[in-house]
Amino acid sequence: MKQAYRAEILDFINDPVLYGLDAMRHFSDGLLVIEAGKVVAVGDAATLLPLLEVNTPIHDYRPQIIMPGLIDTHIHYPQCEVIASYGTQLLDWLNTYTFPAEGKFSDFKYAQSVAKFFIDELHRNGTTTAMVFASVHPHSVDALCEAAGDMRLIVGKVLMDRNAPHSLCDSAASTYDDNKTLIKRWHGQKRLSYALTPRFAPTSTDAQLQAVQALHHEFPDVHLQTHVAENKEEVAWVAELFPWSRSYLDVYDHYDLLFERALFAHCLYLNDTDRARLGESGAAIAFCPSSNLFLGSGLFDLQAAQKHNIQVGIASDVGGGTSFSILQNLSDAYKVLQLKQQAMPARQGLYLATLGGARALKLDTQIGNFEVGKEADFIVIDPDATPLTAQRMAHATNIDERLFALMMLGDDRHISATYILGEAIYTKPFCTLQT
Repeated sequence: MKQAYRAEILDFINDPVLYGLDAMRHFSDGLLVIEAGKVVAVGDAATLLPLLEVNTPIHDYRPQIIMPGLIDTHIHYPQCEVIASYGTQLLDWLNTYTFPAEGKFSDFKYAQSVAKFFIDELHRNGTTTAMVFASVHPHSVDALCEAAGDMRLIVGKVLMDRNAPHSLCDSAASTYDDNKTLIKRWHGQKRLSYALTPRFAPTSTDAQLQAVQALHHEFPDVHLQTHVAENKEEVAWVAELFPWSRSYLDVYDHYDLLFERALFAHCLYLNDTDRARLGESGAAIAFCPSSNLFLGSGLFDLQAAQKHNIQVGIASDVGGGTSFSILQNLSDAYKVLQLKQQAMPARQGLYLATLGGARALKLDTQIGNFEVGKEADFIVIDPDATPLTAQRMAHATNIDERLFALMMLGDDRHISATYILGEAIYTKPFCTLQT
């Protein structure tokens, strides 16, 4: 049966940087029509209501806003318990907080409990798609995939065979065997995809990276996720470990790991040669503003990425990042770019969190906006959810002012409902809905 959802509706059909105001569709009184988990129509309510079958349920969320579900392009589910831990930069963070937390995932039941919490937290924050690091333990992938339900996730087992605690290290041989098993078990099941996941170059030997290369060639439709050039000390360490390389990114390029389904988190310390290679390869970047600020890593150069036609998505990078909320991360992204003397209007930020993120993950034929036939992942946002935002909205004079205020002040409190394939999987208590 068709279901119709009435509210103020917006989505993006293109990049606002390239296409300006025409990139965003906005219906002040809109209708979104769903059938069998797919979008069948979107537009002005006055136009679409007379076309509905007589018995079609209409769910009225006015005066709230419906937009596509938010997309988190880089997040670590084993790090939920160490979010907001005090006082270190990247390499110390790994040793002090991350590795001990990930060691607990040797217990499958523990992994299951964290996986459930993690998925619930994503839903509560309006995130409907995420690219996720598991731990080194293969069953940590199993736990998360089992908890995902119908959510669209890209997930991979972390790969480390050096420069990490012995209990968290695998090997080149197990890298190949474990990943092949997990790919066959989960890749393409429901809405799940698999990602080859070397943590970062310093924790992988040549042999392990060769195994990742072999897996990429054997399974060309899987993704790859890793980190690059997040921290100056890290960059210097990579130069010591791989003295033959031109740059940090060149290490991955050497093993043929720059390709369309590859996504590199951070990318703070790249040169134009690196960015040109990313653009040529079709690989994408995860912009992690909250984490980059919290760990003191540096400031991302969005304009430089755009100059080289690199797709960019927004990422929370929990637990280095301090919030699951993509809205909060957009607020931090705006501030990072201010320090770079770069602008990020609300249209650009919300594009990066929806269609832009889908393009970065090469999922834009399935998700990211309300084109007919796409999967019906969407959220309902209450702009007046807090007294402060209600006060600000009352004095906003146009849609851009309202969206900017939402981007700067919004968080999980503003998510009234989260829908996956047209089914509500989270509803905020006391959310107002008329049917």
